[in-house]
Amino acid sequence: MAFSVGKSFGLSTTFDPLQQNIFSTKPYVSSFFSKKITLQKCDKANILSKKPLYITAVSGFGHVDESKESKYRDKLVQCNAYEASRPQSIPISIDFDQETQAAAAQKLKIGLYFATWWALNVVFNIYNKKVLNAFPFPWLTSTLSLAAGSLIMLVSWATRIAETPKTDIDFWKTLFPVAVAHTIGHVAATVSMSKVAVSFTHIIKSGEPAFSVLVSSLLLGETFPLPVYLSLLPIIGGCALAAVTELNFNLIGFMGAMISNLAFVFRNIFSKKGMKGKSVGGMNYYACLSIMSLLILTPFAIAVEGPQVWALGWQNAVSQIGPNFVWWVVAQSVFYHLYNQVSYMSLNEISPLTFSIGNTMKRISVIVSSIIIFQNPIQPVNALGAAIAIFGTFLYSQAKQ
Repeated sequence: MAFSVGKSFGLSTTFDPLQQNIFSTKPYVSSFFSKKITLQKCDKANILSKKPLYITAVSGFGHVDESKESKYRDKLVQCNAYEASRPQSIPISIDFDQETQAAAAQKLKIGLYFATWWALNVVFNIYNKKVLNAFPFPWLTSTLSLAAGSLIMLVSWATRIAETPKTDIDFWKTLFPVAVAHTIGHVAATVSMSKVAVSFTHIIKSGEPAFSVLVSSLLLGETFPLPVYLSLLPIIGGCALAAVTELNFNLIGFMGAMISNLAFVFRNIFSKKGMKGKSVGGMNYYACLSIMSLLILTPFAIAVEGPQVWALGWQNAVSQIGPNFVWWVVAQSVFYHLYNQVSYMSLNEISPLTFSIGNTMKRISVIVSSIIIFQNPIQPVNALGAAIAIFGTFLYSQAKQ
């Protein structure tokens, strides 16, 4: 009887523990069934579990075929290990290296701009002073400087070495007042250097920030922070001290440097107002400025000095210096354009503050090199005034920001 019941239950594939009370009247049958169920569990796993319950193999419940379990586990482990090892932060390190290299390249580029700017400016001032000592005609010298730059850029545009700027009539209209101020400033500085030492001209020209603040305050109604006004004191005081103690002081040379300062201030104001929204780059902008300045300056240079005077002065200079004088003229003309062009190109890459600091350092290099090359006598008080003026220019560039 017990065997037949057990056999009958063995053919059943369903079992509900909640219905165990059916066998409560026959304890021995319940005991027999438990043994039978245990045997069935060992023989066939699917008697007590269905396929959806294979998840119990992960958590450790039930019995799953070891071969299948290892197969699934191996695939899972391989997949997880593969996915986890793929990124390894390689793209991040590559991007970081590219950004670092780009920043280093930008710093190197700015450094080369500054070094080239200062070197070209020093060379220009040396050859310009040599030419003016042998050929004291600053109006023609200024004209030749602008002509050389204009010719260089026209050839560059024609040969496609440089990209031709896209300009219109409005561009040239806004450029005209800038060109007028640039022409006056250029000629005035050349007149100054024909009368006094290069170092003295640049000491006076270091007072340009004072003119900028005064013009902006009086004519444009702009106001500046107190540190900006305080920085003008060492600039004005240093320039005055250097002028008073200058051994070779000349009123025309002094006034030429002062007029140059004032003209370049107006050039910067006109350029700031008129060139907003223009897409012409620094190199082409200065090229266009040189061409227009050349057209403005040429008739005045002819009227003030004249071809006959130039011919006599040229013959005198060649007889005294020799053929090298021609190379001096070519050098001062080409280097004038190159140093201005590089300065405008560097202005596109750096902030105005960095440009002001670079301009201050440029004057120091010009002053020191001119004193060494031309062996101009300088007193300690004169050197002190120059140092104070230049330091005031640096303080101004800091306070202006």
